[in-house]
Amino acid sequence: MKKGLINTIIIFLFFTFAYSSCKQKSEYQRLVDSELATNIRQDSLFLGMSLQMDSKSFFGHCWELNKQGVLTNGVGNQIKYDASDYFENKTLMFFYPKFQDGKIVEMPIDFQYAEWALWNEDLKIENLLEEVKATLLEWYGGSFIKMVNEEGTKTVWVKVDGNRRIRVFRKSISEVSVVITDLLELDAKKEEKS
Repeated sequence: MKKGLINTIIIFLFFTFAYSSCKQKSEYQRLVDSELATNIRQDSLFLGMSLQMDSKSFFGHCWELNKQGVLTNGVGNQIKYDASDYFENKTLMFFYPKFQDGKIVEMPIDFQYAEWALWNEDLKIENLLEEVKATLLEWYGGSFIKMVNEEGTKTVWVKVDGNRRIRVFRKSISEVSVVITDLLELDAKKEEKS
């Protein structure tokens, strides 16, 4: 009788713990919910660009910056910016936005040391990653939370300010990716699919 009661209690506690664990929101989800609840729009990106900027304004703005020599053509359709003023070593930034209904909803960016080489310890990816995070905090303030997938194979640093989410992660042996997303547009897209 005692053994049956103990087993019942253990099973009850196990299911209670499992249920409550499932019900708890992740640190990330609590952050997103909290920031979206502020109803504050944070649309600024960099170089006078912003989330929700229409495509015509974006291309006109980039054309003007290109004429001034600030922006040049990158690989493929990417735009290249020399972001070295914010880094210890010459650093290039490549970007091209994602548009939805003619407006910027996401800005993927790749950072790379211009003189990266496998044997150059000063220009290793870990240094670039730290410098990119520091630069983003200088531009946007706040702080990052670190998230690791269940397998422990991918780490992403995330910050959320109102509707603007910034994710930073290692893309390759020489590139760090940043993705700036308008969470309100992401939520709207999810609702449309429902």
